[in-house]
Amino acid sequence: EVQLVESGGGMVQPGGSLRLSCAVSGFTFSTYDMSWVRQAPGKGPEWVSFVNNGGEMIYYAESVKGRFTISRDNAKSTLYLQMSSLKPEDTALYYCVRDPPNDGMDYWGKGTLVTVSS
Repeated sequence: EVQLVESGGGMVQPGGSLRLSCAVSGFTFSTYDMSWVRQAPGKGPEWVSFVNNGGEMIYYAESVKGRFTISRDNAKSTLYLQMSSLKPEDTALYYCVRDPPNDGMDYWGKGTLVTVSS
C-alpha cells in the first residue's frame, strides 16, 4: 500500500522557518519524482516545488523561489521542504505528492497544516 505521511507543520510567525518532512512507503521512493503542493483556505491547490528521482532537477513556483528548498533522502525514503522567510500567504495545507512524468500526480498524502500568523 502506497503511503505518504507529512509532518512538521505548525504555527509560526512571519519571517520564521519550518521544515516539512514526508515519509514514504509502499513503493521504491528512489525511482519516483516528487512534488509539494499546497492549498490555502478557500483556494484551489497550488504546486510549490518539484524534485526528480535523483535530486538533480529541482523547480519552484515563483511565489516561493528563494525562500523554500526541496530535498530528498532516498536512503530514508523521505522528502523534505525547508521553508524560510515565511509569509502569511504561505498559510496552507501542504501535501507531499508522487509525481511521475507520464501519469501525473497519482498519490497524495493527507497534508500538514502550516499557519503563518503574528
